[in-house]
Amino acid sequence: MGSWVKTILFLVGSALLTHLIPSSFFRNLDTMVHEFGHAVVTLILSGKVMSIELYADHSGVTHSLIANAWWARIPVSLAGYMTASLFAWLLFSLYAKGKQKLGLQVMTGLALLSLVLFVRNGFGVLWLLGFIAITVVMLLLASRWKWLGDYYYLLLAFLCLEESVFGAGTLVLYAVQDSSQAGDASNLAQATGIPALVWALVFTVFALWCAKQAVQAFLGPKGRKSKAASSRSMYS
Repeated sequence: MGSWVKTILFLVGSALLTHLIPSSFFRNLDTMVHEFGHAVVTLILSGKVMSIELYADHSGVTHSLIANAWWARIPVSLAGYMTASLFAWLLFSLYAKGKQKLGLQVMTGLALLSLVLFVRNGFGVLWLLGFIAITVVMLLLASRWKWLGDYYYLLLAFLCLEESVFGAGTLVLYAVQDSSQAGDASNLAQATGIPALVWALVFTVFALWCAKQAVQAFLGPKGRKSKAASSRSMYS
């Protein structure tokens, strides 16, 4: 079976499975990573991040100021969806290497940084506190019940993978319906003159490519061997 066919089937299966379990709370992880990407690139370009807001409907927004030329809007706008896609790939790569503990620590670290540096709205603060608390508890429990840590890690990894792809795909629909309401794609269209639909398709293709790499890492023979070899000491 071709790798792209596997990727599509994997994504469809992920969407079906994650919608069968209570996972709504954790879907904001992808949103947090997306907005964190915007914030980091803004700071790299000597801009100022005013705040990040996370909402209950899994959307978010980064308020920032960039004093640089108009071109600075391009990398900042690109950063959100691309960071989320790369992060999903990273989670599956870490799983293939048996480094779930490191992956959970990275998620917790990003949540802490977001809480301390950026997020200021009520829901966002409460969500981050809740996510950090749950993940720390899971890290502690995983030292005794490895299967529980694996389940929690894979839940988050599958959600990030699904959200990164379907989020970008949804942007295409927004761009078709109203190009001014396509979020980052609309911002890029304003900065470059290239239609928002084109940018939405770029995000979608990139997300699918990252998903393909993630699936290959998860299903590859090297990943399975590494995962089996580290099953006893992973959380020690």
